[in-house]
Amino acid sequence: MKEAIGIIETRGLVAAIQAADTMVKTANVRIMNFQVVGSGLVSVTVSGEVAAVKSAVENGRHTAEAISEIISVNVIPRPHDEVDKMF
Repeated sequence: MKEAIGIIETRGLVAAIQAADTMVKTANVRIMNFQVVGSGLVSVTVSGEVAAVKSAVENGRHTAEAISEIISVNVIPRPHDEVDKMF
């Protein structure tokens, strides 16, 4: 079974760090990528089982919203192999 991918993009490093911390503490997920995109945008990507990723991303979003602006949030339940190659 393929793992899900969850992504949170914030405006600001502190919100992204707090979101990442919340996500790994919420559910059994692991951080795949933490990227400073530029112009203050930071993205955090996690992976794990579908339910765990959905739960982690939702809680991470709520935590980051209290600190800064959320640019985007997305969960991809079972990404195609070509998407996996990007990470």
